Amino acid sequence: MAVEAPALPGQAARWMILGEWRAHPARVALAAVAIAVGVALGLAVHLVNASALAEFSRAVAAVNGEAELQVRSATPAGFDESLYPVLARTPGVAAASPVVELEARAGAERLTLLGLDIFRAAAVTPSLIGRPAAEGARGPTDEAFIDEDALFLSNAALDRLGVRPGERVTLRAAGHEADFRVAGSLPGAEEGRLLAVADIATVQWRFGQLGRLQRLDLKPRQGVAETRLRAAVAERLPAEAQLVDAESEGRRSDAMSRAYRVNLNMLALMALLTGGFLVYSAQQLSVARRRAQFALLRVLGARRRDLIAQVLGEGIVVGIVGGLAGLSLGVGLASAALRILGGDLGGGYFEGARPELAFAPRAAIVFFGLGLAAAAFGSMLPAREAARARPAVALKNAGEALDPRRRPSPGPAVGLLLAGAVAALAPAIGGVPVLGYAAMALLLAGGVAGMPWLARVLLAPVRSRTFRAPPVDLAFKRLWGAPSQAAVALCGMVASASLVVAMAVMVTSFRASVEDWLVQVLPADLYMRVETAASGGGFDPQTQAALAAAPGIAGAHFAKAVPLRIAPDRPPVALVVRPMGPGTPPMIPVGRMHEPRAGLTPVWISEPAARLYGWRAGQEIDLPVGRQGARVLVAGVWRDYARQHGAIAIASEDYTRLTGDPRRDEASFDLEPGTTAREGEAALRAALPPALADRIDVAEPRTLRAFALRLFDRSFAVTYGLEAIAMFVGLAGVAATISAQTLARAKEFGMLRHLGVSRRQIVAMLATEGALLGAVGVVAGIGLGLAMSQVLIHVVNPQSFHWTMQTHLPWRLLAGVAAGLVTAAAVTALLAGRRALSADAVRAVREDW
Repeated sequence: MAVEAPALPGQAARWMILGEWRAHPARVALAAVAIAVGVALGLAVHLVNASALAEFSRAVAAVNGEAELQVRSATPAGFDESLYPVLARTPGVAAASPVVELEARAGAERLTLLGLDIFRAAAVTPSLIGRPAAEGARGPTDEAFIDEDALFLSNAALDRLGVRPGERVTLRAAGHEADFRVAGSLPGAEEGRLLAVADIATVQWRFGQLGRLQRLDLKPRQGVAETRLRAAVAERLPAEAQLVDAESEGRRSDAMSRAYRVNLNMLALMALLTGGFLVYSAQQLSVARRRAQFALLRVLGARRRDLIAQVLGEGIVVGIVGGLAGLSLGVGLASAALRILGGDLGGGYFEGARPELAFAPRAAIVFFGLGLAAAAFGSMLPAREAARARPAVALKNAGEALDPRRRPSPGPAVGLLLAGAVAALAPAIGGVPVLGYAAMALLLAGGVAGMPWLARVLLAPVRSRTFRAPPVDLAFKRLWGAPSQAAVALCGMVASASLVVAMAVMVTSFRASVEDWLVQVLPADLYMRVETAASGGGFDPQTQAALAAAPGIAGAHFAKAVPLRIAPDRPPVALVVRPMGPGTPPMIPVGRMHEPRAGLTPVWISEPAARLYGWRAGQEIDLPVGRQGARVLVAGVWRDYARQHGAIAIASEDYTRLTGDPRRDEASFDLEPGTTAREGEAALRAALPPALADRIDVAEPRTLRAFALRLFDRSFAVTYGLEAIAMFVGLAGVAATISAQTLARAKEFGMLRHLGVSRRQIVAMLATEGALLGAVGVVAGIGLGLAMSQVLIHVVNPQSFHWTMQTHLPWRLLAGVAAGLVTAAAVTALLAGRRALSADAVRAVREDW
């Protein structure tokens, strides 16, 4: 009858763990730090983005009040106010409140200006009603509310503008300027919101919005079915208005930065994946060193599953320590990022927002679990190897069982690489390139799995060659004979290097493509922009004519960009109004252009618009432009890196015909030969009417290009930081791994010393081995990184940001990565070799006598 072997005692397990950690604390600490960094980055990015979205949602709620349903205009120009009585009488609507909503400025501060009918708003959005400053106010019917000179400011706006009730403030919006008396505050406004509220008639009159509304706030009757009410309201809406609610507004704000947030989260998880590889390296070396210990335990009756549990337990403890440290570090990083970069992490989606940190317990648990899983998976293969080792052989061989005759198989690596290639061909899921990132993970795993085979292939040309220098010859022969040990050393190196190379190539390609695009789309000598809202203001036809006729001006082109809401749950696209035809600013086409059809207005869509809405050249679509909307033909697709959420270009004359709006707020000018930029700017400013003179920005193309590239670098600042962290962790992993392997070979060095190899020759051999490992790591890391970069450029980036680009290689960075890896590996091996050779050669091999 078979007797089951006894389980490994808990005291023995603890003794082995603590003994190993006391002997090699740096290697264990590095593995824990790698896990901590991955957990911290992932949690920090999530917390920052969650805090920013919560802040943005509060800002939207503050402006919207308590309205359960809203009708919003498709453009800032608003819709006809005759819609208000129609919807107010719709069955199921208990009350309706008309609103004029404008983006305004008071000095250098931006705030939202609301024009309200106080009597209607009291029933729908009472939190937006101001409180007069005078004590003993009679309530909502007080004359202060309908005084055409009265303005109510939120507490945050009062503090930011430095004004108090009774003082005066000047607002500028929609191309108009008006002076108000601060009549009171808005006690119901969310803390920190910059809001201003005035009587609706006053806002319409003073800011050129007569007959127009930007939104209608609706309150349903109690007991009315929401679906039926939505249908009743929707069928009464004109093309220039849309029905929205809190849920669709939340989806819209989420969609603004979702791609950016997901990509940063994925980069953080890639750092965590690198940490998992470093745990694997550490555990693999630990198992190799303790092979004799595990063999002894097997001889004494320990079961295989006990050894697996032992090694897994070690990895899990490392994961717990690293995960807990990562949670603490992540909260600190998130707090610092909110203070330094703001809620958008430099992405520009929530400009100027400085939200408070909102801790997310569920997210913390998830990232802690991911760190634990990375450590556990990193320990799985070493644990199985420890259990499979034959006790009789392992008792005499405390190092790696070397068998030069055994050929490493490329099969698993090829399978993983093919799976990655297939995953890269898959479409996005829910607008997120999930399978694109899965493809990168599979490619990374395939590259690491192929390291033993690749090391043999790269060393094959020198296998039969004998070098004159014995250290060099020994280094080549040993790496040829121990490819699996080389793979352990290369694991973290290749993982971090390939990720750094992939991200660097993608960012460099993106930046170079943007720079080339800027050169093409900014061909004029001077550019002018007027500070105004798209709903009004800007250059009227008379001003345009005066600017075009200014001295020294050879040509002038006028344009504007209007936000256009195509779908209620998506960010607005930009309707770019510009001159078309020969001699006008260029558009870079993508694919074939279609000839306009009779009776249809031609428009050109950007790549993001085509991907987001499924539009294609030659298709007819409906746009909410003008009071009746417009049926237009997509004449072509053009490249536009300025607007992630899509743009639609329309000819100036077509826009004016559809909307009746001849004003423009942007202009580009070609100068006559001999006219300097300064002279041209002076002539243009002299041609401006006094009302526009202090609201004009004039810039040269090189200034605009430099500004655009600064914004680009700011947006990718966090990406650069993640690259640097990954590279640092990788180099630290290389150092720790090679150092541990070198120290574990004390018996081998002792034997070489007995055979007459000098101490200096062994050190030279180790330095050569390190340099060779670094060279193999460079070839593998850069090659794998270039493959992964193509997934980023042609899969992840188009699916996330909807842009395409050409590949540009950062040669200096690639050279730096190569030199850094080779140098780090060689220096580490050299230093570790000196330490290993400090022990007496006789003592190193005495157990074999």
